[in-house]
Amino acid sequence: QVQLVESGGGLVQPGDSLRLSCTASEGPLSTYTMAWFRQAPGKEREFVAAIRASGGTTHYADSVKGRFSISRDKAKSAVNLQMNSLIPEDTAVYYCAAGRPILSAIRTSAMYYYWGQGTQVTVSS
Repeated sequence: QVQLVESGGGLVQPGDSLRLSCTASEGPLSTYTMAWFRQAPGKEREFVAAIRASGGTTHYADSVKGRFSISRDKAKSAVNLQMNSLIPEDTAVYYCAAGRPILSAIRTSAMYYYWGQGTQVTVSS
């Protein structure tokens, strides 16, 4: 059983940056595809970014491409999401997830087995 814990959320102004981290309480994350999803109030959970276990290829939602970057910290068994040029529309609870989805389903939340509790990101002036 993998337990995921997110950290790094907070309140920032438009244009600022934040770095979210996801760590596992037990076991390595290296064998899982890791992803970040987010859910804004009144909206469905949506895919943000993913990094595959094999090869480390990355995938991003169009809304964050060029602004967000997902990476692994193998030494810490962690996955990070660097968020730059934040805009109010990025406001949401951000969730870390682990799974082994096929490539065509990498953006599908149901394909992920393990989830963190979420961390709030608020972008407001």
